[in-house]
Amino acid sequence: MKRNPRKVRWTKAFRRSHGKEMVVDSTFEFEKRRNVPVRYDRELVATTLKAMERVSGIRQKREKAFWKNRMSGNAARNMRDNALEIERHIELVQPRASTTGKQKAGEALLEKEAVREKIKVRAASRKAMALQQLGEGKKKESRLIPAEGGGMGMSLD
Repeated sequence: MKRNPRKVRWTKAFRRSHGKEMVVDSTFEFEKRRNVPVRYDRELVATTLKAMERVSGIRQKREKAFWKNRMSGNAARNMRDNALEIERHIELVQPRASTTGKQKAGEALLEKEAVREKIKVRAASRKAMALQQLGEGKKKESRLIPAEGGGMGMSLD
């Protein structure tokens, strides 16, 4: 069965088209086939092997940096999602067991409500902090220099 490689998740084409792998990098130039035959030279082979190790090391560092950059917003996003989950299902959250086992039912109920309120407040503050962190990451200053007319578009003169 034929499949479109850009739609099959395990292909390089899919990973590149969905931004999961580096597309443009100078280290890819070393992998290209060269159809010019070269006479065997021991020193040339030795230097080529050293260069291959160095290039692979550089590529690994760049791929790691690319991955870190791609995953940079996950911590704040997870914190926000967890806060939303707690907010939605606060009734399922149970407070820690109290040290005194013989409390009245009314006091226990009041304590549970107080603990739930504290959890709601903490969840709201974490959610606000996560949203603030996500908002800071998206703001980027424009590299365009505004013209004297105030616009950044083309002049139609």
